[in-house]
Amino acid sequence: MDFLPAPDIHKQLRLITKKLDLKHIDPNRLVCFRSHGSTSRARARIWSLPRVWQLGLNLKPHYVIEVISHYFDNLSADDQIRVLVHELMHIPKNFSGALLSHRHGRHYRIDHRTVESLFQKFKSI
Repeated sequence: MDFLPAPDIHKQLRLITKKLDLKHIDPNRLVCFRSHGSTSRARARIWSLPRVWQLGLNLKPHYVIEVISHYFDNLSADDQIRVLVHELMHIPKNFSGALLSHRHGRHYRIDHRTVESLFQKFKSI
C-alpha cells in the first residue's frame, strides 16, 4: 500500500473546521494522506496518536486522516465533504489524540443524521 501526502484534503479540512467553527480541532496537527492499494472497504479513516506515543516521542496530539483513493476520489464533492465531516467527528473535544467511537456516550453518535446535519450547516455558510 502506498501513502501520498494529500494537501488538497488538508485544505478541505481547514475549510470545514473553520466553517463549522470546530475550534477544538487544530488543523496544524492534522496530517492527510491519500492511500493507493488498500483492501479496506472504507472511503476514509482517521488514525490517532495514543498518549504513550505522544509522551515517548515528546509530541502534542496529532491525527492522520487517510482517504482511500479508489473509493474517495470517485465521490462527488459534496459526498467527499460528508466523509471528511464524519472523520472529524471522531476527534474528541479535548483533542487528546484519542478517538471517539460511533456511539460515544448517551448523547453522541456519529451516524448519517448527524453527519448530514453538519453537512447542511457547512453548505449554508
